[in-house]
Amino acid sequence: MSSSLPPVFGAHEAKIYYVEETNYGETPANPSMIGLKAESVEPTVNPNLIMVRGVGSRDLQALKRGLMDASLRVVYPLPSDSPINFLQHIQTLKSLSIEVIYEKADGTIVDLLFKGCKMDKAEVSCSIENIVKATVDLMGQNIVVSNSKISGATYSDYAGAVPWFESYIKKGEPDGSNLTVVERATDWKFIVENNLKRVPVIRQTEGYILKYLPARHRNIYGEVIFEFETKEEYEEVVNDSEFSLEFGLGSTNKATLKHCKWQNVGTPTKIEDLVSLKASFAAREILIT
Repeated sequence: MSSSLPPVFGAHEAKIYYVEETNYGETPANPSMIGLKAESVEPTVNPNLIMVRGVGSRDLQALKRGLMDASLRVVYPLPSDSPINFLQHIQTLKSLSIEVIYEKADGTIVDLLFKGCKMDKAEVSCSIENIVKATVDLMGQNIVVSNSKISGATYSDYAGAVPWFESYIKKGEPDGSNLTVVERATDWKFIVENNLKRVPVIRQTEGYILKYLPARHRNIYGEVIFEFETKEEYEEVVNDSEFSLEFGLGSTNKATLKHCKWQNVGTPTKIEDLVSLKASFAAREILIT
């Protein structure tokens, strides 16, 4: 194999950093970039090509770029240093510049800078014998591809993780009051969907990128898996009961979901197995603090 071939990057040579933007779609000057110890990062760019056809040929007459779709999916453990510093933007909807860096030991760099990013969807989950993780889908306005990092930027990384025994579940009144600890659960997750909408306008300057990225209706839902010990959840479904749930995210951070109702409750029962109760829910409000 020729040594002149370009190097192949491995996941150990990839890093992801982010910073809040002051102006939408503009990376701040000399930014202080914060890193995530992600399990996986999936940057994608789709030009949404316009296929132009015409009579006289079976083949395409032209290919024109359409509205650029720049997006990322990031799976990462919530860092115990600051569990919600990144996650909080699923509710703040602040725009971010996100930099994905592939860097070789010899200094070879492929730098993907996504600008104007907002969180479209976040799923946070916890299971016994595991850590609290988040899967986040982001939409961006534009991407800049380079062979160097952001000029003047400084880089730091959050560290640590939140194991299952540093999390908790509480349940209380619909408004989030009178919360008490629930010690029957083995798994929990909640999902927030902002249903962002890419909005372009007709313009000659960078008309192929969106101008606005507003949030529309929001969906909040999730699931808790319990050891089947009581009739409580079945009874709450029958009685159309409303409640709140609070999930510990590490340190003093938490997610409080208010005005919840169970959507589906089931107890799959199999020979030679203990019975678990799976309860999915929907919520009207969420507060991550």
